[in-house]
Amino acid sequence: MVSRKELFDECMNALSTAGIDTARFDTLCIFQDMLGDPNPLFLPEKEVPEETAERIRQLTELRCQNRPLQYLLGQWEFYGCPVKVGEGVLIPRPDTETLVDQVLEICRRENMTSPKIADLCSGSGCIAIALKKQLPRAEVYAVEVSEEALPYLRENVRMNGTDICIIPGDVLKKETQQQLSGLDIIVSNPPYLTADEMRSLQKEVTFEPALALFGGSDGLGFYRAITELWRKSLKTGGYMAFEFGDEQHEAVGGILRTFSFDDIQFCRDGGGNIRTAAAVKTGEQVLNYSDSTVSGHKTEV
Repeated sequence: MVSRKELFDECMNALSTAGIDTARFDTLCIFQDMLGDPNPLFLPEKEVPEETAERIRQLTELRCQNRPLQYLLGQWEFYGCPVKVGEGVLIPRPDTETLVDQVLEICRRENMTSPKIADLCSGSGCIAIALKKQLPRAEVYAVEVSEEALPYLRENVRMNGTDICIIPGDVLKKETQQQLSGLDIIVSNPPYLTADEMRSLQKEVTFEPALALFGGSDGLGFYRAITELWRKSLKTGGYMAFEFGDEQHEAVGGILRTFSFDDIQFCRDGGGNIRTAAAVKTGEQVLNYSDSTVSGHKTEV
């Protein structure tokens, strides 16, 4: 049998040779998962059972092929919550925690202890679950259309012990929107990659569902449709909160302003990029839509 250190070095070197930039981190995650030990190198000379060593080597080989680490492990953490993932559902990313932070800050500022919240394009349910965990008295809905993602959403809601209402449905259709009204907050991390970006994806991202990535030719299709359609489900004074891609903040801000949202506030992610926006629904009549962006948005740094 092989020792933990010998096998660790073997796997890490294989990942490095395959061009995986996070070779040590990925190897550590695989070892922690397969050995059930948060510090697998504490006893470096301890032998690894042959069956376990073979499984570790198999996972390492798959990772060398650029398969996402999160899919290989089958679970990832988001905002302190375990989230099951696999092919067919978008992998939770740290940047998205910025969106949860912004919504929680709105609730603190507005003294919303039991808000009615809808998470659109919910996917794995990570946003809805994180919000429900932090706001236990909130009424939270998770809306998702993908037949592949829905089993993960249901399992994650169950596994985290959260009382969340799951609505299978297309957020772009009126019949889905009409199921919810009187919302205090709508939150969404919709597909936002452009056609050009879809053609130049990193290899490991190609394993994730295109349905959760492609946002139309300019990446903004869901923002236009959600803002126009779902504003009807928001109370006047309610909030629409979005995550978006790099350099999309001005365009998303313009869309929100066009559909009579005001007091637009942007937040930066851990890397310093403007990643999320939240805006207040006014009682004004909706303007005619224009693709032009507007100035005057607040930006939180």
